[in-house]
Amino acid sequence: MTDRPDRRGRRRRDVLALGAIAVGGGLGWTRLRGDYGRTQAGFDPERLPYDETYPDDDGVTMFRGGLRRLGYYPDAVVPDSVEIEWSMPVNGIGHTAAKSSPRPTPDGETVLIPADTGELHAVAPDGERRWRVETGAATSLGFHGTPLVVDGTAYIGGYDGSMYAYDVETGTRVWKTSNLRLRGAIAIGSSPAYWDGVVYVVAEYNYPWQAPSGTMWALDAATGTPLWHDSRLWGMPHPSTSIDPAAERLLTGSNDGVCYAWEFPSLEPAWSFQTGAEIKGTIPTYDGSAFVGSWDGHLYRLDLADGTEEWSFETGRVIMSNPGIDPDAGTVYVGSDDNHVYALDADSGEERWSRNVHGNVIGSLSVTAETVLVGSYDTHLYALDKRTGEIRWRVGGVGHVTSEAVPHGDRIYFAERGDISGYWNDDETQTLHERGRAYSLV
Repeated sequence: MTDRPDRRGRRRRDVLALGAIAVGGGLGWTRLRGDYGRTQAGFDPERLPYDETYPDDDGVTMFRGGLRRLGYYPDAVVPDSVEIEWSMPVNGIGHTAAKSSPRPTPDGETVLIPADTGELHAVAPDGERRWRVETGAATSLGFHGTPLVVDGTAYIGGYDGSMYAYDVETGTRVWKTSNLRLRGAIAIGSSPAYWDGVVYVVAEYNYPWQAPSGTMWALDAATGTPLWHDSRLWGMPHPSTSIDPAAERLLTGSNDGVCYAWEFPSLEPAWSFQTGAEIKGTIPTYDGSAFVGSWDGHLYRLDLADGTEEWSFETGRVIMSNPGIDPDAGTVYVGSDDNHVYALDADSGEERWSRNVHGNVIGSLSVTAETVLVGSYDTHLYALDKRTGEIRWRVGGVGHVTSEAVPHGDRIYFAERGDISGYWNDDETQTLHERGRAYSLV
């Protein structure tokens, strides 16, 4: 590795150009099966707002608010004070991955809440239960991804290595793609993305030093049939897939510290960029660039065209959180294991402000008209003034707040880890003191 630059130093790192030749033996990428005809049908970059990937389709919603994964909700208004309207116990596993985020359906009539127990809950906005299903993920670490909803169907991957599709209205399973059909996947911790009839998701495998150890999959949204895969990822990757149709790029990160990019929609390998440690967070894209947080303590801005490093910012501790971006203000917000949230100029990487939130930040930062919403290991959800970083309010709960906080209408939904001791210490007995809850704030 090269020596680290100063806090706001610029440097170029070697970018690994990848050929578009398919590799045999399941070690590389494979071409799309059949004549599926994936296109960018209906896409018009001039009409595409940052907060909504589907300008003419109100039937699609996904983790971080869209394919670019900006976590940007410009129409949401966060009040000066809030109270807990309702909460429900959902999470009871100590696994350190960020917990699933509640996801309101596009019409706002149903909130889907995945749990690390392997259950998927559907409730009304006021908390009234609509249905609950138990899945095969209950035998492992349950769900940690967030549902994708397309025209009344919810898609989610479980820690049993399988992908599921459910009818949002009834909870009836539409299809299941078992881990065996995904080449023996042991877990899916990422949140799926959708474009033009195809669901994109990353799966994890045993033996991270062998292939396949991580695989990007494209599945037929109607049937769950695997259409394409690329097994170059390494080390049980967690990040969700990001797609930037304007830049014609699809990308994700991996535990080998590499950001992988494919041409879109052809899915031929485009480039890869090596950071100094694992990439665990989802990578937002904005203004022709990708914003990559690494466990090496840096946030990188990379050119989507060729993977060139444009700038990096060092926090000094692990970055696992999913950055939030305000494209109107040109500001990127990111959390770190140094207990701080940083606001950076998206063009230069210059720090605008930082705020101590008294605990690690490993979940998602959500940006609204005036506020940044961020969960902390100190068991609180914080609302920070996005221009100054001042704390507007905070709400305490049971465990580490690691889900995305999702504003919808006059409510804010989020979830937390359970209050658990002994999980991180082999000499102690693991004890669940209280389940982590999903919340609605008003």
